Amino acid sequence: MQYREALAEDIRTSAARLLAEDVGPGDITAQLIPAKQWAWARVVTRENAVLCGVAWVDELYRRLDPSVKLHWHAADGDALAPEETILELEGPARSLMTGERAALNLLQTLSGTATRTRDYMARVADTGVALLDTRKTLPGLRLAQKYAVTCGGGHNHRLGLHDAFLIKENHITACGGIAEAITAARRIASDLPVEVEVETLDELDAALCAGADTIMLDNFDLETLREAVTRTAGRSRLEASGNVSEATLRDIAKTGVDCISIGELTKDVKAVDLSMRVVRTETR
Repeated sequence: MQYREALAEDIRTSAARLLAEDVGPGDITAQLIPAKQWAWARVVTRENAVLCGVAWVDELYRRLDPSVKLHWHAADGDALAPEETILELEGPARSLMTGERAALNLLQTLSGTATRTRDYMARVADTGVALLDTRKTLPGLRLAQKYAVTCGGGHNHRLGLHDAFLIKENHITACGGIAEAITAARRIASDLPVEVEVETLDELDAALCAGADTIMLDNFDLETLREAVTRTAGRSRLEASGNVSEATLRDIAKTGVDCISIGELTKDVKAVDLSMRVVRTETR
């Protein structure tokens, strides 16, 4: 399945799962509201952020109640300012209330991922380095969070174990060496990219000789990263990984590596502070 098709399916299944999780057999508190009560509400952000998750919220309310109308004032990837209205909703008051938490949970989480990515990108914008996500994503939100990374200006690493080789220490040991592992990968799927994780400069040399497409430099200090860039001289794409944080990011980028993979973009996400408020009601 191609990425766009997989993402579209993920949006559908995520919305269904969120509603099943939160609503279950029915929202008993919403039953306190008269069935004919119509409401208008708005979603605002309480802090600077980057929006992500529009399609998920659209699908969630479509499944919950197609009569709910959503009017977006921002799109995925847009920068948001505090107190900015990003969405206005109109529909049966019961439906607006029932979908509120599921919609905000998803929107806050994905916007948090996009916001952190945009912040990290701004720190290294002048270096030319690419920032990559990892597979360290929240369970059940792999494709959604990887999409959020792109909304923040970052790039996706492999989506999973199926679309690229990433040969690590245990693979190398089990295969009998770096060259043997790369040879086996080329034999299994010659059209897929092959990346090798190395821990020393000697392993870097071995990966270069074996023709790795990308070499992940695992927990290299800054001096060794610079030496790796010099030795490689453009023969392979170099990815720095390990001990990457706000404090170390820029120094790592300035060593000349091509990309930096950062688990923090997705696994330690801080939800953006969003709020939904009913602004008007009437009986219909």
